[in-house]
Amino acid sequence: MSTITVIDPSTGLPFHELARATEADVDAAVARAVAAQRAWAALAPGARADALRAFARTVEEHVEELARLEVRNSGHPIGSARWEAAHVAQVLNYYAGAPERLLGRQIPVPGGIDVTFHEPYGVVGIIVPWNFPMTIASWGFAPALAAGNAVVLKPAELTPLTALRLGELALAAGLPEGLFQVVVGSGSVVGQRFVSHPDVRKVVFTGSTEVGVDVAAGCARMLKPVTLELGGKSANIVFADADLEKAAAAAPGAVFDNAGQDCCARSRILVQRSVHDRFLELLEPAVSAWRVGDPSREDVDMGPLISASHREGVAAFLDGADIALRGTAPGGDGFWFAPAVVLAQPQDRVARDEIFGPVVAVLPFDDEADAIRLANDSIYGLAGSIWTESLGRAVRVSRAVKSGVLSVNSHSSVRYWTPFGGMKASGLGRELGPDAAEHFTETKNVFFATDA
Repeated sequence: MSTITVIDPSTGLPFHELARATEADVDAAVARAVAAQRAWAALAPGARADALRAFARTVEEHVEELARLEVRNSGHPIGSARWEAAHVAQVLNYYAGAPERLLGRQIPVPGGIDVTFHEPYGVVGIIVPWNFPMTIASWGFAPALAAGNAVVLKPAELTPLTALRLGELALAAGLPEGLFQVVVGSGSVVGQRFVSHPDVRKVVFTGSTEVGVDVAAGCARMLKPVTLELGGKSANIVFADADLEKAAAAAPGAVFDNAGQDCCARSRILVQRSVHDRFLELLEPAVSAWRVGDPSREDVDMGPLISASHREGVAAFLDGADIALRGTAPGGDGFWFAPAVVLAQPQDRVARDEIFGPVVAVLPFDDEADAIRLANDSIYGLAGSIWTESLGRAVRVSRAVKSGVLSVNSHSSVRYWTPFGGMKASGLGRELGPDAAEHFTETKNVFFATDA
């Protein structure tokens, strides 16, 4: 039997083995999900809501356990991991309100009454990346379950442990057998079977743009809807009239959080030329203060990268680069990498490609039009930030930058009660927010004749 070896990225040492699922395992899971979904969808909306609230309470009771598991499996700092585990419970609580609020419409028509219903797809396949294993999983499974679907979830091979534990907690909370299953295996087997299986009626994928294109193509051949949350190369735009101290102090967290392994990372800092040098002066102490180390420590801001091969890929971006600032990181075992600030030109690879590591490119711009041009000079359009004290400029630039999620004078990207998703090569569709459960349904229209 083929297995998956789970490695602690802070030590580089293996600590767990898991069986790798086959296509037959996926088919069996989908068959169980089909049966479970019929009964789940037939429940009264209030009963589904109660079940999701029970799931949320069970997660809340296991936040510390889930957080410690994420520290070891993913290298996330313990403070971040606790937030992530609590976030899963919050997402479940939020979407526990959806079953009783999936409202159809009554549409005026001649000769009768016309109403619409939100019908669940059936079985939803969710493919989760390794960078935020718990949180991103919940963005898919919580609204999908709320809408009356069953879920089969594939975690990343590198980080399967919290997803598996959430599957166990769902059963402990009383969710029916087969309704929410976690299948561990390779994307070429498990993920591909989600795409090709006729009983998986929707696929949610978060990961690289390259793989996302393949998933979308496969789903298109099956006329299967897909939600894609893909790559990013987000711009952090700092105008001369901004509060430079605040902008510089916040910049490291916007790109070095989770070791830069974040599709929303503001990995390009665009600074108005007249304050470029001053901004770099203010940025230096903020970068120096960024604490990289043992993720189990309470005082650490950043842990290791996820793997040795990923560290090699990130390091390659510094070859020949003009490094302006460099933080510190532990030596020895583990996949450690010191944060870096690079001076770049728009055509440089470090300024164009997604790095997915703690490296940020700083580029100057001349005026508002130049800032917008540079921000949009990317195949991606996921997130971004705008720093200015001018309300008019904030509105103009936020409307002109082609990104799905923007912040003014902050770096917020994700709130579970607001929509999240990208433009261009950053994806299709939206997750989270008040409408997410509807995205896991199809609209059925029914006309009742009254002229008989």
